[in-house]
Amino acid sequence: MPKTSARLLSLLSLLQARRDWPGALLAERLEISPRTVRRDVDRLRELGYPILAVKGPDGGYRLDAGTDLPPLLFDDEQAVALAVALQVATTTIAGIEEAAARALTTVRQVMPARLRHRIDTLQVTAVARSAARPDPKVDSSVLMAIGAAVHAREVLRFDYTPTSPPGEDGKGVHTPPRRVQPHHLVTWGGRWYLVAWDLDREDWRTFRADRITPRAPNGPRFTSRELPGGDVAAFVAGRFRGSDGSDGSGDWPCRGEVILDLPAAVVSGYTCDAVVEELGPTRCRLVMGSWSWPGLAASLGRFDAGIEVVGPPELKDAFAHLARRYANAATDAATTDAPATQPTTAVKA
Repeated sequence: MPKTSARLLSLLSLLQARRDWPGALLAERLEISPRTVRRDVDRLRELGYPILAVKGPDGGYRLDAGTDLPPLLFDDEQAVALAVALQVATTTIAGIEEAAARALTTVRQVMPARLRHRIDTLQVTAVARSAARPDPKVDSSVLMAIGAAVHAREVLRFDYTPTSPPGEDGKGVHTPPRRVQPHHLVTWGGRWYLVAWDLDREDWRTFRADRITPRAPNGPRFTSRELPGGDVAAFVAGRFRGSDGSDGSGDWPCRGEVILDLPAAVVSGYTCDAVVEELGPTRCRLVMGSWSWPGLAASLGRFDAGIEVVGPPELKDAFAHLARRYANAATDAATTDAPATQPTTAVKA
C-alpha cells in the first residue's frame, strides 16, 4: 500500500478526473479497502476539499465546487498547457497581465525541474501592429459580462463604438444602445466576437467585443434560437467571407479555378485556404475563393503569371471587367464601368 500522502494525491487526482466515482471503484483503482477510501476522503475534507457523498446503489464521491480554491493537482501535460495558456491569454485580453504573470510564477515554482525546463524554453512575444492599426484588446470584465449573459440567456444591452465617428463634423451622432440575444462568444483571427440576434434589426449580427460597453442590468431571459446552418464556426467563417453562413459550410461565396504558369511550390507558399495541384514543372492548377468575383480575379492577378480560367464564367467576366478598369487607369481615362458585382458586407453590426 502506498504511503498516506501519496495515496491522498492519487485519490485527489482521480476525483478531479471525472464527476462521480463509486466508492468500490476508487478502492479498486487505489488498491485499498473501501474503509480506507472513506478515511482518506475525510482527510481531504479536513484539508479543505469539498467532497460530497453521492447516494445510489453503489454509493460514491464527488469533488464539489467550494467557496475557496483549494490546492489543485495537475499532471505534466496539464501543467504545461496551463503555462502556455497563461502566456498566450495576455495577447488578446486586457487587464489580466499582472494576474497571469503571478499565476505563471506560482505554477512554475511548484513544477519539477524537467517541466520548468520545458516552460522556460517557450517565451511568447506579442508583436503589436503598427500604430495605424493597433491590435485590439478586450477588457476581461467585458468578456465576463458577455459570457454571463450568454450562459444565463439574458438580453444584453450595450453601447457599440463605431469604427469611425459618424457625421461630417467628426463629433459623432448619439446612437441608442444595442439590444441583443447573445448566443456565442467566439475568437477569430486574434479578436473576440459576440454572435447574437439583434432585437431591433431582427437579424443575426457579429459584434467585436473590444467595441462593446455593457450596460446594466441585463434584460429578460430568452429562448435560444437556431443559428443558421447550426454550426457557429461555419457561420462566423461564412460571415467574414462575405456569405450569410446559412448553408453551414463557411465557404467563400465566390470560388474559381485557374491554371497558372508557375510551379506549384511557388504558388502554395503564397496561398491559404486554397487547393494547389501540380501540372508539371512550370504549371499548376489553383482553386481559390474570395468575397467577390473581382476580388478573386485581383487576388489571382497578383501572381503576375499567365492565367487560364477554367471556370466559372463569372470569373472570366471579372477578369474582363478589371482589364477595362486597369486599361483606363494606365491611360488616365475616366472609368465609367459599373461594378461587376455588388460587394457583400462581411460583418453586419
